[in-house]
Amino acid sequence: MNKLTWKEFEKVEMRVGTIIDALYFPEARNPSYKLTIDFGEELGIKKTSAQITVLYKKEDLIGKQVIAVVNFPKKQIANFMSECLVLGAVDGNEVNLLQPNFNTKNGLRIL
Repeated sequence: MNKLTWKEFEKVEMRVGTIIDALYFPEARNPSYKLTIDFGEELGIKKTSAQITVLYKKEDLIGKQVIAVVNFPKKQIANFMSECLVLGAVDGNEVNLLQPNFNTKNGLRIL
């Protein structure tokens, strides 16, 4: 396992956001959704794709708070530009999203 220094870890901007839209993403190589996430006033709205179709229905994602890395460069996925990376625990094709236990202000940093 690679060890990080605290200084390296501090570079990763993990933030709380609320999913405001979820659409099927048929152009993706693996079953995915296109997510639109509100990260609050400072960061605004960002979009991403997520391979979370095994455990989540798109209609159940609206209003759900998630944790995402927001300081990666944008990444082209099929015909879609991903602007952040939603975090989850991965077990094969199942991804269990990381989320706060309580309603949390959008944009708060995770440390």
